Amino acid sequence: MVEEFKKFALRGNVLDMAVGIILGAAFGTLVKSLVEDVLMPPIGLLLGGVDFSDLFLTLRQGELGPGPYATLAAAKAAGAVTVNYGVFLNAVLSFFIVAFSVFLLVKAFNRLRAKEEAAPPPPPTPSAEAKLLAEIRDILKTRP
Repeated sequence: MVEEFKKFALRGNVLDMAVGIILGAAFGTLVKSLVEDVLMPPIGLLLGGVDFSDLFLTLRQGELGPGPYATLAAAKAAGAVTVNYGVFLNAVLSFFIVAFSVFLLVKAFNRLRAKEEAAPPPPPTPSAEAKLLAEIRDILKTRP
């Protein structure tokens, strides 16, 4: 079983997959920062200074302090039960950015692959019979 695991773990595909997962996680962090730190503040400003991460609905008041709560952090600190739809909106926007980025990547990859497939194949090399017939033809051309 150990040998079988070594064969599996040392194959090139596993290493490629691991690199892809690591890069995907880093890309997810980058997109999360893009959404939360770059895109949402101007959108919130355009909508009247709304911070999407602080959009929530209180289902039950907290035991440590009654509402209304100014921020989601204050509601959580008080122990309130909340539906955090602003955080969900951030996650949805992140998903669409990642999905669109992957779409563009796959589209570019498919375009490159199509160009490779569209390249004409090299002309076939003549068979041994064709070479022999060409030699005979050339010899016959030189005869008077």
